[in-house]
This record gives sequence, structure tokens and C-alpha cells, in this order.
Amino acid sequence: MKIAYDRDVDAITITFRETTVTTEEIDEGIFFDYDREGRLAGIEILDASKRLGGEDVVTKATAFGILMTQGAETSPR
Repeated sequence: MKIAYDRDVDAITITFRETTVTTEEIDEGIFFDYDREGRLAGIEILDASKRLGGEDVVTKATAFGILMTQGAETSPR
């Protein structure tokens, strides 16, 4: 999982897997990306800081996602 925040456009993107996707707007400013099998591959939220409680919350969520991703890559299976 990868979480990225683009401060310039106030958008947060959560990517579950890198693949070719079809995007569907499920609500104003909220998009779901689906892979060929119809599985959720990612989420994009526009106006993220307004929707999620402020830029601090978005920044912390992004940092947490990065830490989770790094932890998943380094932990033994």
C-alpha cells in the first residue's frame, strides 16, 4: 500500500496495487480505481484536508502509510 498527498491540489491517493485501472467517481471528488477483475486498486480523494479534518491529519496519514509500507517491505514473511 502506498499513500501520497499532493499539497498543490489537496489530493490524497491510496494505492493498493500498481496496475492498469478503470476509475469511477463514486461521490463528488472521490474516485475509486478498479483493476481488470473489478478489485479495488486505489482511492483518490480531492479536497482531502477539508474532508479528512485538516492538512495535519492528511500529512500524518501519509507519513503513517509510508511507515506501514516500509515496514511491510522489511518485515520477514
